[in-house]
Amino acid sequence: MASESLHPASAPSRRTVVAAVGAAGLAITLNACGSEDDGSASAAGTTLGKVSDIPEGGGKIFADAGVVVTQPTAGTYKAFSSKCTHQGCAVTGIANGVITCPCHKSEFSVTDGSVKKGPATQPLPEEKITVSGESITLA
Repeated sequence: MASESLHPASAPSRRTVVAAVGAAGLAITLNACGSEDDGSASAAGTTLGKVSDIPEGGGKIFADAGVVVTQPTAGTYKAFSSKCTHQGCAVTGIANGVITCPCHKSEFSVTDGSVKKGPATQPLPEEKITVSGESITLA
């Protein structure tokens, strides 16, 4: 009787399969890192809200757009990424002139996004907006 091979000649070896799975995993990981969000979650031209939505000395978080819009002084509007520069958590509060991150309690200025209290060491990146009449739009 002739013995039959359990592995046909065209089947990949175990080593080839393991290497391919590892390479695929690495490619997925690198792709995810390469497509990291820079804080600009929405496209230019997206209307965020109305100037009347933004309190003087405070601001409003537009979570879907990944943007915080503030009004540090009457009629002056600023926008920043809502992603904390410490570990990437979304900021969730604005009070007493600061934007706060719930994860590790970093605080950022509503005026310029600078760090008021760590552990974050980098300011919130500025986002570009336009204000036309009552409308605030990503630039």
